[in-house]
Order: sequence, then C-alpha cells, then structure tokens
Amino acid sequence: MCGIAGHVGPTARELMPAMLGLLKHRGPDDSGIHSSADVGLGMTRLAIIDLVTGQQPMSDPTGRYWIVFNGEIYNFRQLRTVLEAGGRRFRTRSDTEVILHAYAAYGEACVERLSGMFAFAIWDGAERRLFLARDRLGKKPLYYWHRGRLFLFASEPKALLCHPAVSRALDWPAFHHYLAFGYTPAARSIFDTIHKLPPAHTATLVDGRLTLSRYWQLPLGVAAARPRPRLAESAAAVREGLREAVRRRLESDVPLGVFLSGGIDSSAVVASMREVTSGRIATFSVGFGGTAPSYDELPYARLVAKRFETDHHEEILEPDVQAMLPAIVRAFDEPFADSSAIPTYIVAQATARHVKVALSGIGGDETFGGYPRYLGLRASKLHGRLPRWLRHASRALARRVPDSASSRNWSDWARRFTDHPDATLCDRYIGWTRFFGDAELVGLARPALAAHLEPGVDASQQEAFAAGGHGDPVDGAFRLDLTTYLPDDLLAMADRMSMNHSLEVRAPFCDHRIVEESLRLSPQIKIPGGRLKGLLKTAFTGVLPEEVLAHRKQGFMIPLGDWLRGDLRATLEDLLGAHQVRARGLFDVDAVEGLKREHLSGARTHADRLWTLMMAELWMREYLDQHGLWTLR
Repeated sequence: MCGIAGHVGPTARELMPAMLGLLKHRGPDDSGIHSSADVGLGMTRLAIIDLVTGQQPMSDPTGRYWIVFNGEIYNFRQLRTVLEAGGRRFRTRSDTEVILHAYAAYGEACVERLSGMFAFAIWDGAERRLFLARDRLGKKPLYYWHRGRLFLFASEPKALLCHPAVSRALDWPAFHHYLAFGYTPAARSIFDTIHKLPPAHTATLVDGRLTLSRYWQLPLGVAAARPRPRLAESAAAVREGLREAVRRRLESDVPLGVFLSGGIDSSAVVASMREVTSGRIATFSVGFGGTAPSYDELPYARLVAKRFETDHHEEILEPDVQAMLPAIVRAFDEPFADSSAIPTYIVAQATARHVKVALSGIGGDETFGGYPRYLGLRASKLHGRLPRWLRHASRALARRVPDSASSRNWSDWARRFTDHPDATLCDRYIGWTRFFGDAELVGLARPALAAHLEPGVDASQQEAFAAGGHGDPVDGAFRLDLTTYLPDDLLAMADRMSMNHSLEVRAPFCDHRIVEESLRLSPQIKIPGGRLKGLLKTAFTGVLPEEVLAHRKQGFMIPLGDWLRGDLRATLEDLLGAHQVRARGLFDVDAVEGLKREHLSGARTHADRLWTLMMAELWMREYLDQHGLWTLR
C-alpha cells in the first residue's frame, strides 16, 4: 500500500520529490524514484507484504519494465505459481513483482487475472508506453492530468497540483454532481483539467495519445424466470464466499485488525476471520457515549468482541469536529459531503495506533440489501398504482409531519417517499439518494452558478438502474449503488480517511466475486419477506449474537443535526453566514437562510443539505481562496 506518482514528458527535477512529499501520509515507511530521460515514477510505501525486498519502483530483470503500485493483490501467490511454471523467475516475495511479470507475460490483459485492490502504472521503456490500471470496484484512486506531450498521474490531486501548469479552475459539471450527491463522479474531479481513471479501467499512453479501456463490468441482469435457489443453499454459499474473501485478505507481514461497528456486516467479517485464524484479532469501534444513543452501536460491538474473544478498542467521539474539519478537507482534496467521514477519520486514527491493516464491512449493504430505501422502492411501486389524487394527497400529508432528532427520521423519510408522485421508479430512487434535487438547485443557485447547471447530472445513475434484472427494480437499485455510491463515496472515503493515518483498509464484501454472485441472486432472495439483509443474517444465524442479528440497521452515522444546533452552530454561521454566502456569489442568501432557520428551529432537518454547502465553502477556502484563485467562470 502506498502513494504513487509519475510523469511522461519533460518536467523540472524537483517535481517528483515534491509530489512524493505530499503523498508521504500514504506510505511513511519508504520512498523511491525511477527517472529515465523524460519519464519519472515514484512511490511512498506503507510496507505490508515483503518488508525487506518489496521496494518500489521495481523493474523486471531486463530493466525494460518499471512499476509503481498501490494496493494489494490477494491471489498473487497462485498467480506467481502459474508464472513460474511458464519460466518466469522471481527475485522478491512481493505481489508487486507478480504484477510486473504478469504484464510481461499477458500484456494489458493481465488485469483480468488480478484479484485485489490496486492502482498501478507500468512503464515499458522499449516501446515508450505507459500502462495504468485501477481495480474493478475502485478501491484505490488514480488521478491524471494530460496536456500535449506531458502526462502526470498520482494517487491524490494534491500531488498533481504541484505542477505549475495544473489549473485549479472548477469543473462545473463535477461541482453540480457534488451538490446533487455529495461527491464528484467517477471520471471527473472538482478540478477542470484533473481526471480520475474510472474503476475497472485501464489507460495506455503512447506518443502523447491516451486511450482508456474498460476490462470488467457488473454481470448482466438475469431474466425473472430463472429458478430460485433455496434460502438455506444460498446462505451457505454466502457464508463460504465471505469466509474465503476474508481469508484472502489476511495476507500480511504486519499485524491487522477489524473496524467493528456492531452492525451485521462488520460482525460477519469478525466471525469469518475467527473461523480462519486462531490468532489475535484486534477490533476497533467508535461510539457517542450517552449523548446520542440512537446512533450508538457500541453495545452490539461489545457483544461481538466478547463472542469471538477479540482484543477490543473503543473510541468515544466527542463533537469537537471543528478542529479536524480542515484536515478532513485536505485529505480529500475535493469537496466531500458524507458526514460519515468524521467517525471514519476517528476510527482510522485510533486503529492506526495499533495496526497497519484493518478489515471493514464496507459493501455489505450494496451486495446484500441493507438500505431501507430498497424496501421503499418496493413500496413505491405499489404507491404508483394509487389514484393520482391520492398520491398527491399523501405528499401533502407527509409535509405536515414534524421531524425527529433520532437516527431514523420517519417524517423526513415520508416526505422523500411521497415527493414527485408522478416520477418513474428510477427517478424516485435517485431522488432519495440526492442531497439537492434539480428543483431545489434552481431555487438555491444564483445566476453565476445556475449558468453551469445542466440536465443529466444523474446520467450514470440512470444507466446503472436500467441494467437491472430479475424482473425487479430493486436489482437496478443495487447496481446503481454498486456503480456510483459505493466507489465514489464509500470507498473514496475509506481510502482517504485511512491513508491519511497511514492505515490500509481491506473490504471483503467488495471482492468482485462476491459482488458478481450477489447479483446473480434475485432481490427476493437477498431481502426475503422484506427483511433487510435477510440472506446474510440467515447465513450467520447461530454464529453471531441474536441481538446483533435482530437490531435495526443504524449505519455509520453521526448526530449531525443536533451538532449543527449545538457545538457546530458557530461553524455553521462562520461558513454559511449571510455575508459569506453573499460574498461567495454561488447561492441565494434567502434560500440558505431559510434552510438554516428551519433546521435550527427544529421545524425540518436539513443537516445533510447544510453540510453539503458547508463543506463546499470550507473546500473553497482551503483550495481556492488561499491561492487567490476564486473567480466565477
């Protein structure tokens, strides 16, 4: 695990050291640079596998190929055996060298043989060809900048911004996507000229020409007529699949642990880990003390830790968030509005004091049906059959229900559910995942911003939903979340918050084979009888404590609404005061003041919307204002 960077084309000698200096948090154990004429490859290493001989950049024996690699290849031992049988000889025990030999043997198709999380670059000196690749689900990031004969790449945008030619001008479609969903989309960044290599893609640079290619995608939706397997058989297969995914992710030459929230996903990871190892298991949890009991899952985490005899650690999160916000913003380099970044930052910080590697339950909701909105989609299909007047009447009634301060705000859910009663199922589902809808943005945006808001911000979501199968729109919702929300929000957050503390996070539920097999099962199997994650719970019945299996999903959430009315109110006013909003010129002052007034009075909960605007303002201060670059264009 590390940070990688490089260039093809002439640059100043000090560029590579500067880029690596900004990526040091991703790999404080070692660093290295390979330079040859107008090509440079660099890395900062977090040593996990082959601590002695795994240094990078690494070359093949001939010196023709050079690689820098961020991630872990979980099947590298099996692949090495195959390559050795073909006559390849190895000098190290590292997975990095396996990628290098696989590329030499199979060319660009080598990525199809890799199982793991990765972003890597290989330079072929003989053909002057740069090859880039990113893992199937997008667990590891890779950004690039390209102009004429100069090409730059890095694990994070901050390293690219070292180069004086890289502009900080906003990418307005990406900013629009951020306002809608809270994160930037797969192929774009917030910076106009910096792009992301999308998940499951490779890129080849030859003679200044860049070609992107997709090498994997979610399996096609199956027809509804496919015979349905029995629940018990499917549950046994799920249990075995997760056990094998966890076993593969225990490959490490350093101690590792588990993020344990107390929910079913992370608890299943701990249970599976105990089945494949008798050694020490360290677990790490975040709680809120007695201040927000509806958000706290510590009691369930303790039950799991006790059941599987783990070395358990807890961190009580106090709402002193203001001090850490600049560090969180700088870790992302882009505006990011998922407030779960706060507890993720805290648990990563606590975990990094003890281990270098942690397993996580990320991906369990998307693969096995954990979000209440999946049930909402089922109900929405029935709701759509009601007479039009009744659908509109239900919307009016829902708007009169007062909000709740608990982690389950039923009134807000009711309003979201009944909004847009004439919309398609796809549009309604996407609307539930948005922070600001199109109509809300029309009222929020000043003319300078409105000029940049164009239709189609949800095009990727629409396309993914349309690919659903099994004759069930919920399958489309799974695909939408696996294609957009999981890689662009959850996995990006896990990478930045963990690597900011030099910690590697591994996600067994994001094993591409588990994802593929889960999509071959119908939503009725994964959510039997409307029981969220019923299949996964059946798989671990008798293994996990009954209390863990029975308690409702809470998610890795914080009491943000209460904090904005209390300890974070001063931060709210600092970032979204009327004078500040007016000076920024993006948002209508009255619209923002209305959101604040309703939220602070308790009349409505606008925590996510306000947080989206707050993080945008804080990002602009950090990345634009401090460089004297803020202009509307």
